[in-house]
Amino acid sequence: MVEDAHAGEVVTRIAPSPTGYMHIGTARTGLFNWLFARKMGGKFLLRIEDTDRARSTPEATDAIYRGMRWLGLDWDGDAVSQAERAPRHAEVALEMLAKGQAYKCFATQEEIAAFREAAKAEGKSTLFQSPWRDADPATFPDLPHVIRLKAPREGETVIHDVVQGDVTFKNSTLDDMILLRSDGTPTYMLAVVVDDYDMGVTHVIRGDDHLNNAARQCHIYHAMGWPLPVYAHVPLILGPDGKKLSKRHGATGVEEYQQMGYPAPAMRNYLARLGWSHGDDEFFTDAQARAWFDLEGINKAASRFDFKKLDHLSGQHIAAMDNMSLMGEIEAYLTSIEAEELSEAQKDGLLRAMYCLKGSARTLPVLLEKAVFVLASRPIVPDEKAAKNLDDVSRRMLGELTPHLQNASWNRETLEATLNEFAEAKDTKFGKLAGPLRAALAGRAATPSVFDMMLVIGRAETLARLQDAAT
Repeated sequence: MVEDAHAGEVVTRIAPSPTGYMHIGTARTGLFNWLFARKMGGKFLLRIEDTDRARSTPEATDAIYRGMRWLGLDWDGDAVSQAERAPRHAEVALEMLAKGQAYKCFATQEEIAAFREAAKAEGKSTLFQSPWRDADPATFPDLPHVIRLKAPREGETVIHDVVQGDVTFKNSTLDDMILLRSDGTPTYMLAVVVDDYDMGVTHVIRGDDHLNNAARQCHIYHAMGWPLPVYAHVPLILGPDGKKLSKRHGATGVEEYQQMGYPAPAMRNYLARLGWSHGDDEFFTDAQARAWFDLEGINKAASRFDFKKLDHLSGQHIAAMDNMSLMGEIEAYLTSIEAEELSEAQKDGLLRAMYCLKGSARTLPVLLEKAVFVLASRPIVPDEKAAKNLDDVSRRMLGELTPHLQNASWNRETLEATLNEFAEAKDTKFGKLAGPLRAALAGRAATPSVFDMMLVIGRAETLARLQDAAT
């Protein structure tokens, strides 16, 4: 247990709830925590906030792990289950009760509802004020009760936030929140504070929808005499229309972006720029992000998700990645969509072809579509668009071309000269020859250059495919 949250190394955490897919906003928050911890040489922890047992599922927990691993957000130590720490949470509540910082409240739901109804009718605040706050224990009935925090009712609570600045809350607007329910189970608000303290979290970087929670949670810190963490509440991610990002905008789960074929480095880059900036830099590496990241660079205003910018960055990262790393991203992508694994021969061909694939593909599916010429095996079956380039005249021309290539030197300069000379002899332009060649070699109308395809698949395979198409 860390006695001073500000002494020693930086400790950050991400604490998702396993109640569904891992939202892209949660991933961005995790990335910010990871970047800050890694820059500062500290620790980045993972806590699964599974106290809502009715909605938490093992499948959702697994989705969190998969999303974190795909994004490369490696956490330190074992993931912590909040639900498993319930006895510790209850222990703290009882300690606060013994110190007079909390109290037993026997008010029923009906009594609370009646209080609020009366207050509303009188035009007063409906914030529940328990009659048991300062009651004599001798008057306690032998009935179910909750334990409430004895929050200050006068003055103000100020949250010193790195992103939002100083945010002030009047204590008269903050209730005596429940710490332990009548069945003895701890509430989320208590569990978060106890876990953050016990895990030694020094910096709480989370969505600004938790800003109000911070005002209430800091009262628990004060009651226990614990130092407050540094707060940084990050604005939420909005859709292109300025409304909260949701399914109507398209993909919102982390795994959906992997299944759409965005490489992880591109996703990290885009999410980092979505709410944080370093000058005018748009494209940057992981190493640069770790070196540059700071809490002061987080924007105060919400960011809008822009697929065009993501596509552009994705293309830049695909072009910049080394071939083996890109191959790893491709294999992870194929696994995510439950596609058939590449054979060793296909991997070998793909690696040879990378030089003519990377520059124009913005996503991995686009790259793989361009790579059909090296991934497919004979006989090449042209799609509908490519088949239009293989009429009788074109087939005959491919058959006549084959002898010219049998003894040609297999380099780009010779192949270009040979094909251009052949086209000229046929009183046509090379462009007229390119369509049938693409159809024969790849079965597609849009491919890398004819010469690149011929060089990658080699003489024997090129001649065989041309012969197939000619007959």
